[in-house]
Amino acid sequence: MVEIERKFLVTSNAYKDEASRKIRITQGFLNTHKERTVRVRLKGETGFLTIKGISSEDGLKRFEWETEIIDEDAKSLLNLCESGVIDKIRYEVPVKNHIFEIDEFLGDNEGLVIAEVELSSENEAYEKPGWLGKEVTGNIKYYNSQLSKNPFCNWENKEII
Repeated sequence: MVEIERKFLVTSNAYKDEASRKIRITQGFLNTHKERTVRVRLKGETGFLTIKGISSEDGLKRFEWETEIIDEDAKSLLNLCESGVIDKIRYEVPVKNHIFEIDEFLGDNEGLVIAEVELSSENEAYEKPGWLGKEVTGNIKYYNSQLSKNPFCNWENKEII
């Protein structure tokens, strides 16, 4: 139940040609406390409820628990969420032994594209594709829970590469 992932900005649209899957995601947060977040997500037509704990100091690790829920329940729970629903298109790109998940944000976060790769250990090696930019692991402003409160459209410094 511990998630280990690295997060990066994306420098080009080349990942789209390499994607094996593309899906629309809508998500909101029932709770965005810094020690825990409770997320409701519709991934296509499938609902999920996720609880995430506080991140490690370097942002690489944190507790994550997720369960599938029926889509009608997810839609109902989205109506109870804090303001600032996240809307994005997720591309899944296989790169050697890993799957990079690239989120192309829509709405108030349009223009922001973030890639994540899940690892089995903090020091696990992975290949970096050419479209991978600056690492932003641990930078809280790139967390979805924070993007719901302070969207990309409000940023003065829109660092995207």
